[in-house]
Amino acid sequence: MPSAESERLDPDRLLGASAAQRALARRLYDGVAGLPIVSPHGHVPVELLAEPEARLGPPGRLFVTGDHYILRMLYSQGIPLEELGLRPLDGSPAEEDDRKIWQLLANSFRFFAGTPSGLWLSATLADVFGVEERLSAASADAIYDQVAARLASPELAPRALLDRFEIELLATSDAAESDLTAHRRLHADGLTGRVCPTFRPRAIVAIGAPGWRGALAQFERVCGLEIAGYEDFVVAIEQQRRQFIELGAKATDHAVESVQSERLAYAEAEAIFRRALAGELEPGEPDRFAAHVLWESARMSREDGLVMQIRAGSVRDHNPKLAERFGIDIGGDIPISVDWTRGLRPLLVDHGSDPALHLILSTLDEAGYSRELAPLAGHYPAVLLGPPWWFNDSPNGTRRYLDSVTETAGFQNLSGFADDAHNLVAIPARHDIWRRATCSWLASRVLDGALAEEDAAWLAGELACGLARRAFRLPAP
Repeated sequence: MPSAESERLDPDRLLGASAAQRALARRLYDGVAGLPIVSPHGHVPVELLAEPEARLGPPGRLFVTGDHYILRMLYSQGIPLEELGLRPLDGSPAEEDDRKIWQLLANSFRFFAGTPSGLWLSATLADVFGVEERLSAASADAIYDQVAARLASPELAPRALLDRFEIELLATSDAAESDLTAHRRLHADGLTGRVCPTFRPRAIVAIGAPGWRGALAQFERVCGLEIAGYEDFVVAIEQQRRQFIELGAKATDHAVESVQSERLAYAEAEAIFRRALAGELEPGEPDRFAAHVLWESARMSREDGLVMQIRAGSVRDHNPKLAERFGIDIGGDIPISVDWTRGLRPLLVDHGSDPALHLILSTLDEAGYSRELAPLAGHYPAVLLGPPWWFNDSPNGTRRYLDSVTETAGFQNLSGFADDAHNLVAIPARHDIWRRATCSWLASRVLDGALAEEDAAWLAGELACGLARRAFRLPAP
């Protein structure tokens, strides 16, 4: 059986099918492989970085229980989530033996053949942990011991990995109602600007939803304000955004199912909010309020400079029984089509022509790239097109994305790459695969006469990190 070295560390992996394409893609890739990592959107827990003595792991929890891509695949193959270490909300037992959790992954590793998860995991084990043997049922114990030993070493402490991985920026995702304690610790330790929060108002905007009153109460506590009406709500949001900015925030993040936007009259927004507080919402009002807040968020971003990210096109927690048993956001989300053109028109008519606003649009619906998003980004000065997201974040997804958008939007209307990672040690692999895939695609365009090699070399650097720096208003290195 070939070793992991021969299977996964081929220097020309993902760089092209023909010898000419591989050779050119290799030259392009060599020019960007060592560039710093800019990670402007992700989900690494900030608490890992706030405590200097914190450690990652153990292996099963790190690579299985905490990774919704892995959970999703294993669950689809009939493996109960309890066996993968997820504890039900009702306190029922779950597997606690980390080695057993890891063994389940190793037994099932062939399920990930040809998937991005398989590529990321293989590259991470090889490049970060020095694993040269293929993960399998037979090799599981030895690899577990090797990974666990490395995780316990000082060089794999989360803060140390910022330097080892040459991470220029790492943005976390933080609820609007967060007290930002961990980010304040990072600020005190001089890491503001390198690790930054992202303002995510999902829970406080979802008026009438289960948990909304609790989120609003927490928001009142962290803001030190009583929110008795819509005006108070807006004042509190603007105040909390300023707190995020003081701690280095670059952006907001709006995860929505649809992209309806609407500007309500002030009196109507006030009336809806007060009915929400009283528990007397009428049908359709939660959606109209969310559409109005999306419009308001663009107005706020024009004023305070936070980049506005909209990620749409997913039915969250499609499997309600799973969500009820284990909680939200564990991989049960399913893509849908989104009407960007009509839905965002009210917002774009009022805000889209102002270059002071950076509005990054991302979708799970690949058909929307060429039909709507590339034309929108190719017209409105405020709009940038986000990278292939979630299910589309793969070598083939990257090629399809570039094929779909660049002829309409060009490259300077793209926002660059965002890894969307939950696992800190997987970040380098995700950026490396993106860089390889983009260099392979650029090489193909040179060979078919659409690009000059000089332009392709410049674009490889732009796609690696230049576009993301400008999109998120980062200082030039």
